[in-house]
Amino acid sequence: MFDGREPLYVQIADQIRQDVLSGALEAEEQVMSTTQYATTFRINPATAAKAFAELVDEGVLYKRRGVGMFVAPGAREKLRAERRDTFFADVVDPMLEQARLLGIDVDEVVARLRANAANAAAADPTDTPQAGAR
Repeated sequence: MFDGREPLYVQIADQIRQDVLSGALEAEEQVMSTTQYATTFRINPATAAKAFAELVDEGVLYKRRGVGMFVAPGAREKLRAERRDTFFADVVDPMLEQARLLGIDVDEVVARLRANAANAAAADPTDTPQAGAR
């Protein structure tokens, strides 16, 4: 599961962030303990603890003394807001610059995105548009 180039604790933190974003982990839901991570993935408990500490510092997780770690209320919305900013900076802005260089009009890009979104929605009728989508 964890085989990327980044340090293991970063991969663990990223996986938990992804689980929160996807809804696999919901607000107030308990996450595996450091001991459970260490046993399940055969890693040093300090590695998992470092990932959890990072997520606590970010406000994604919080600790209930003597009980364990839990997903913080509002963590999903917080992560979404952060990822939106990154998405526009890393994906949309460079795409628009590339389109400009290629002489592609913004309206053509938008039309293509709308067509792809419509095709995706038709393929998955259970998928509902997100708030703010046009």
